[in-house]
Amino acid sequence: MKYVSLPEEPFRPLSFYLATEDYLAQHMEGDDEDYLFMWQVEPSVIYGRNQVVENEVNLDYCREHGIQVYQRKSGGGCVYADQDNLMLSYVTREENVGFAFNRFVTMVLLVLRKMGIEATGTTHNDIMIGERKLCGTACRRTAKGCIVHSTMLYDTNMEHMLNAITPGPEKLEKKGIQSVRQRITLLKDYTSLSLDEVKTLIRETLCHGERILTEKEICIIGEKVK
Repeated sequence: MKYVSLPEEPFRPLSFYLATEDYLAQHMEGDDEDYLFMWQVEPSVIYGRNQVVENEVNLDYCREHGIQVYQRKSGGGCVYADQDNLMLSYVTREENVGFAFNRFVTMVLLVLRKMGIEATGTTHNDIMIGERKLCGTACRRTAKGCIVHSTMLYDTNMEHMLNAITPGPEKLEKKGIQSVRQRITLLKDYTSLSLDEVKTLIRETLCHGERILTEKEICIIGEKVK
């Protein structure tokens, strides 16, 4: 699997990275090359393809605090992201969604175990430490394979996360919890590695080789989000 390098520039809008996933899915090189890249964004809420934004997001709170709101093409639940957590994108030729999910979750579990952290995957493709969620994942089919993306909670602005996302009480009751905070955990509480060191470990563990996006490719991707 190749690591995709993006230009070292200030944080881009989340829509740019989602468009990068699409671009890579359409322009895969080699017969068996998969891609991985990692990214961070300014405070943003991302809700799934089948969700109604008013039911999932506190839009007034997001407007008041400058939190951007995006809808992605994949299914799954609503997530909050900022500069202190890590987004992972896996672009693969694997056409079976279940196999793609399983391969991605297995790779993340491998990295965590190298860090000395015993984590597990669930039937919903979440990654858990004990009873709390560290990563949520979503996947969608493309013309040439699948895209899997995940939010890894290294650290985060907990106040924003708890106020920007508004799951209904029936959803919480279904999970047997009283609050979102009860459900999640942060990677920084289990490792002495910095976020940059975690990113390096992920890349060195999972990737062999590199694809550097050219300025022309960056411009093409940028045009898709204007």
